[in-house]
Amino acid sequence: MTVPSGLPDWARYLGPPDVSGRLRCRLEDFQVFEKPLVTPDGAGNHLWLEIEKRGANTDWVAGQLAANAGVSRRDVGFAGMKDRHGVTTQWFSIGLQEADNADWEDWSIEGVRFLHATRHGRKLRRGVLAGNRFRLVVRELTGDMGGLAERIAALAANGIPNYFGPQRFGHGGRNVDRARVWLVRGGRVRRQQRSLYLSAARSFLFNHVLSNRVQRGDWNRLLDGEMAQLDGRRPVFSCDLPDAELERRCGLFEIHPTGPMPGRSGRGPERDAAELENAVLKAERDLIDALARAGADAARRSLRAIPRGLEGVVDDDTLELAFELPPGSYATSLLREIVDARFFVP
Repeated sequence: MTVPSGLPDWARYLGPPDVSGRLRCRLEDFQVFEKPLVTPDGAGNHLWLEIEKRGANTDWVAGQLAANAGVSRRDVGFAGMKDRHGVTTQWFSIGLQEADNADWEDWSIEGVRFLHATRHGRKLRRGVLAGNRFRLVVRELTGDMGGLAERIAALAANGIPNYFGPQRFGHGGRNVDRARVWLVRGGRVRRQQRSLYLSAARSFLFNHVLSNRVQRGDWNRLLDGEMAQLDGRRPVFSCDLPDAELERRCGLFEIHPTGPMPGRSGRGPERDAAELENAVLKAERDLIDALARAGADAARRSLRAIPRGLEGVVDDDTLELAFELPPGSYATSLLREIVDARFFVP
């Protein structure tokens, strides 16, 4: 995948692809279908809307919903951010306790189609989703396509490095540089910028560790002292190796090795895993200390993501991919293992 200037070309599990192409030639070439974790029960003061948005930013849609209902922006909730340049289906909630207009059928938002409406007693919170289903189409393929099927099969069998995608870092990765300046030198920034900068810096450090593990070939297996994570769960636990049962469960995707989201406090790895992580992040100690001072809480993230139901079909010079990923995982991190895809944004 063509990488914006300012960001490293993180190590690929399968090495550089032999095929290149163009992604997002049309809005329909990048489709996302949100899989909800909570089913609204049909009663309550919160209107839950399932919508289809085309070429629209999630935050912008939330603002439009608030304006149509006549409520504060903070009364609108959603589970996750979705790409602007594509067609995505997701849920929003709108608290109607102080709404000026609760008749959603009269609302009109450019690029938005209302699919389903119901009620629930609570606001939809960030991260409350089961995952996302994707349909991607890469056009104008060039190169040796003989190995595409093998790459897709390898990712289905072994998972993908769970990198944060380039969209996490702002245009050209600039939010990482801005985060360094703000965190190390100090100064005041707006609340939204603060959140973006903290996320960009922590995600950059995670990707840095993961890239090193990919280069070493142990990103998808446990090290002694590893902080492991149950599949689909956030809590982590320490691994004392050798342990045949833990290694068996890791091979079955029941548990995964994790990498750091640096910040204050939090339990880290030990022994071999700690030695590796500390060596990789040694040069970033000033940034890590600054993240702690800024109040970011340390956390762990799985180094591996499992693309469920991964299928790929090649038709002449077009590749169509379909798969599911867990919450927080990026479709572009799967795609970069298969094809060097240049983003086409009309």
